[in-house]
Amino acid sequence: MPKEKEQDKHTEKPKTLKEKAKAFLKEFGIVFGMFLVINNFVVASFLVPTGSMENEVMTGELLFVNKFIYGGTSPRNVMFTNIRLPWFRLPQLADVDRGDVIVFVFPGMRDEINPEEFVFYLKRCVGLPGDTILVKNRVLYVNGQMMPFPRDTKFDYPRPLTPDQVEQGMFPRGAQWNQDHYGPLVVPKKGMVITLNADNFAAWEVFIRREGHSAQLQGNYVLIDEKSATDYTVERDYLFGMGDHRDNSLDSRYWGFIPKENLVGSPLIVYWSWNSDLPIYDIFGRIASVRWGRIGSLIK
Repeated sequence: MPKEKEQDKHTEKPKTLKEKAKAFLKEFGIVFGMFLVINNFVVASFLVPTGSMENEVMTGELLFVNKFIYGGTSPRNVMFTNIRLPWFRLPQLADVDRGDVIVFVFPGMRDEINPEEFVFYLKRCVGLPGDTILVKNRVLYVNGQMMPFPRDTKFDYPRPLTPDQVEQGMFPRGAQWNQDHYGPLVVPKKGMVITLNADNFAAWEVFIRREGHSAQLQGNYVLIDEKSATDYTVERDYLFGMGDHRDNSLDSRYWGFIPKENLVGSPLIVYWSWNSDLPIYDIFGRIASVRWGRIGSLIK
């Protein structure tokens, strides 16, 4: 009898449905919490939506992005929505350098104060705060020094545009440039003073408003926060990005500067690659399109 009682004492009672549900939710919460921490602060996955960085990365590739290097951030928006959240950034391990491929939060089109939707972009950083950018006959010059083409630079057209061929929609507003002849343009840095007048107000209005100030032109007078101003002091550091596929890249030449605080990370490696333009239900077509030779490629 004593032995039987001892066995009964150590025999576990079957869990109720409620207890099983609580245990599952607890385990799910732990796993999901770990996923959020890793995804926001350490390493995240990124799908390449366009061909603007071909042939360094291809449309439809999935990349691992190192978020830790520039300081991972808490979530910037409610998951699966465009609702923005207050966020913070961890201390960065390294600073971005010219030539780095970067993932960042898209700041919006040239004339937008705020972007229509929250989206990540992938470009190559070619200009740091304070740099002077000039593109002449397709060749990029930074601070007067010719920069070598990235290893997989791609052009679609055999000849560059001529300097007199003005492209509509170039950044900033009023610029009489094109993608092959661009600048010179200085990338703003914190503390830089910009002279303002009626002639250049259109070029800087959206920039000033994005920094959180009102800006308007009354006659020949510029008003910042409803006060007359002849200059503006930049409050943040900015970057300039371009795609390696130079003739097929919607980049800083068209929509402007990248706030440094918008940096998300630097892509490390391709872990999957296929043709994402095929419909999702065409699974056999997608499998046939897998670029096996691209899987494991390092991004440089």
